[in-house]
Amino acid sequence: MSTILVTGATGTLGTHVVERLRRTDHRVHTLSRHPDPRDPLSHAVDLRTGEGLDTALEGVDTVVHCASTPTGGDIPAATHLLRAARAHGVAHLVYVSIVGCDRVPLGYYRTKHTVEEALLASGLGVTVLRATQFHQLVAAVCARAARLPVMPYPDVDVQPVDPADVALRLARLAQEEPAGRVPDLGGPRVESFHDLARAYLDATGARRRLLPLRLPGAVFAAYRSGEHLTPENAVGRTTFAEYLERA
Repeated sequence: MSTILVTGATGTLGTHVVERLRRTDHRVHTLSRHPDPRDPLSHAVDLRTGEGLDTALEGVDTVVHCASTPTGGDIPAATHLLRAARAHGVAHLVYVSIVGCDRVPLGYYRTKHTVEEALLASGLGVTVLRATQFHQLVAAVCARAARLPVMPYPDVDVQPVDPADVALRLARLAQEEPAGRVPDLGGPRVESFHDLARAYLDATGARRRLLPLRLPGAVFAAYRSGEHLTPENAVGRTTFAEYLERA
């Protein structure tokens, strides 16, 4: 039995990872900015400053790093985590990244790729898993667009995945030896955003005319080229339509 710490434990992905790992024989600690005060194995840490991180890592064998902030802060968070993990002799650090983060020139993607490279070059035992976009992100985009009389949508294909499927893979990887970059994980289908938007409208009972959007620039061109997709790794089990049914 080993001790595993999950960062971002109260987030969309982290909650599923914690749930999966707590079904095993391993001792599972959690880390987040707003932990459950009733849980003695939860730690209040802001990774952007690193305060409290040394205490959280005491006796930890493996870290599953799910914490991420699209608005900024991932690089200093990873820097603090790496330094503390090295100081405390952490044997394995599992990191979840994004499919295409080295090919889509979006700021957040570039940050994820920078963190990947730093981890892989750190000398620590590291495993990096890239996943496609979560169903929740696609639904959030649709929800914002559906507020308008005409619903715009990006004219690209998407391969959304359920975070529970990603959590299952991460939990397995956390119990194995460090493996470096492992095969990507994508949702079960590559679908047009038009079809996903239509599914969202049908599920919510909203009536909107759909308006395809094509934008100039390298980012949209990369999406149009499918650089964020991994059809050869379509191993997720839950489709977007199935997610909407249970949401």
